[in-house]
Amino acid sequence: MRKILVIGSGKSTSCLLQYLLDRSQSENLHITVADININSAQQLLNNHPNAVAMVFDVFDDAQRSKTIKNSDIVISMLPARFHPLVANDCVKHKIHLVTASYVSKEMIELNDEAKTNGVILMNEIGVDPGIDHMSAMQVLDRIRDEGGKIILFESFTGGLVAPESDNNLWNYKFTWNPRNVVTAGQGGAAKFLQEGSYKYIPYQRLFRRTEFLDIDGYGRFEAYANRDSLKYREAYGLQNVKTLYRGTMRRVGFSRAWNIFVTLGMTDDSFTIEDSETMSYRDFTNAFLPYSHKDSVELKLRHELKIDQDDVVWDKLVELDIFNPDKKIGLQNATPAQILQKILMDSWTLSKDDKDMIVMYHKFGYELNGNKHQIDANMVVIGEGQTYTAMAKTVGLPVAMATLAILNGKITSPGVQIPITKEIYGPILKELQKYGIEFNENDVPYLGYNPLNN
Repeated sequence: MRKILVIGSGKSTSCLLQYLLDRSQSENLHITVADININSAQQLLNNHPNAVAMVFDVFDDAQRSKTIKNSDIVISMLPARFHPLVANDCVKHKIHLVTASYVSKEMIELNDEAKTNGVILMNEIGVDPGIDHMSAMQVLDRIRDEGGKIILFESFTGGLVAPESDNNLWNYKFTWNPRNVVTAGQGGAAKFLQEGSYKYIPYQRLFRRTEFLDIDGYGRFEAYANRDSLKYREAYGLQNVKTLYRGTMRRVGFSRAWNIFVTLGMTDDSFTIEDSETMSYRDFTNAFLPYSHKDSVELKLRHELKIDQDDVVWDKLVELDIFNPDKKIGLQNATPAQILQKILMDSWTLSKDDKDMIVMYHKFGYELNGNKHQIDANMVVIGEGQTYTAMAKTVGLPVAMATLAILNGKITSPGVQIPITKEIYGPILKELQKYGIEFNENDVPYLGYNPLNN
């Protein structure tokens, strides 16, 4: 049997494993799921005859090397920082690797050796990055094949709560790594192109420079800029485009309220809070406000940030219980970002019956035969529950499909890859449609760049 090694069995692996298990007989597959804690893997595998779970320590060099060497292909669903450990062994033993994570500097350094050894290192084959690449390139290539010239490209993605589970004032719950949500946008100014001019948004202004997006049946969203919208300019063949902008989607009003935490410094991850373990939520909030022997924490915060008591932003802050004097942080030597994450998880953790939602939106502007045209495309995927979530579906299925395509010799180019060629994105996008993952395209009048207007 052909041996697939899946390293990591977190929340995004449920649909991936189900896809592979469903095809294990017809494709002659044996799946090994390796994790330091195999409980979740065992539940997902459910004693399937063509699969097994094993205890695996990614830092055990001997075990890692031996396990990878005994596989035909490896899927790494570990946190991105651990991929290079796996990738080095894959290249050494001439075993193909598939991940959903961004291509790292360490991964790029393996490119030449991977090519020499005939090894495919497929990255960015999840949802964002992944489905965003494939769906964008399909339209961009089609426009170019028809003789069009791309002048504008915008792309936005959001992991959100489904409408039927949207029951808080923020219209948001954690559907992926909470830490990444809390620290989003840090590490440098957002950079993008607008009508031929380079534009920059520093972190402290990021959540006050948003634009609106409307999706039929799902209402209005807002988007804030990703850190580097120009990262894929060359890969997408957009060197001469006038507008290039990528961003993250939220429901309208989220960013204005989130900016309160940015302004106060609660998203800072660069220093620790003294005595954080015994602090109350109220103490934490007060720690970022001026001293006053007579004004309450609530009054100081409203005055400091000029928030009216009848402003919905105020209601959102109250809803998070940040003024509670009895709830304790319970984290030792924690950073502000870590403490804020702890507080938010009280309110934003998906409950047992909640469903998540993935939303993606592309805008293409192009010139053809002397006229300007625009295509708007969007995708909405609703999860089935807490196991087969929209996030697991849109991350796991492309990973699984790419894995089989490599095993079956349908993807052959060695080296570090992302899914931007027709041999990769064509079959995968077509198969994803069978799972309800598809884009609705509309030809609309060309509007050009929609300024950050919120």
